[in-house]
Amino acid sequence: MDGGAGGGAGGGADGRVPGGMPARSVVLRAAARTALATTGVLVVYFVLPLDGEFTGRTLAGLALGVVLVGLLVLWQARAVLRARTPALRAVEALALTLPLFLVLFAGVYVVLAGSDPGAFTEPLTRTDSLYFVVTVFATVGFGDIAPVSQVARVLTTAQIVGDLLLIGLVLKVFLAAVDLGRRRTGPPAHPDERP
Repeated sequence: MDGGAGGGAGGGADGRVPGGMPARSVVLRAAARTALATTGVLVVYFVLPLDGEFTGRTLAGLALGVVLVGLLVLWQARAVLRARTPALRAVEALALTLPLFLVLFAGVYVVLAGSDPGAFTEPLTRTDSLYFVVTVFATVGFGDIAPVSQVARVLTTAQIVGDLLLIGLVLKVFLAAVDLGRRRTGPPAHPDERP
């Protein structure tokens, strides 16, 4: 997190973050927003109608979704730069960006499996699809679910490339934003240096 001298979450020795809020309050609010963002993405995934046919529109929707996630990353990076606690803000940004990216692919896999039951080694429910995208993202690949059709393999390959970009590029963007944000807000004041 946003470590500081004795205050955690970027707080000074008096336990406050820049702007005067108590560090504990800031951390609790960030944790609540993080939990809400992740939960919100998952709720939307489980309630969206994903029973249509897999078509070119499905792929166009995926492409649009990936572009929107990219724009979200840029917007979130700007928010990290302006935040009083840049590291906490970066954690919040990742808590929205990562699940959103994974759910995009999970939704497409659900639609594909519904249209072509032989696309994967077994039929996919929404939970199975979410499990599959997480195992692909984590590079665990237990082997219980695997892409079989060419379309499923191409989509899984695209997800793997996207995962690598997400891990490498997006994480680097957020870390750079945290570093610049910390420089902007300056180090926490030492109790002896305060006016």
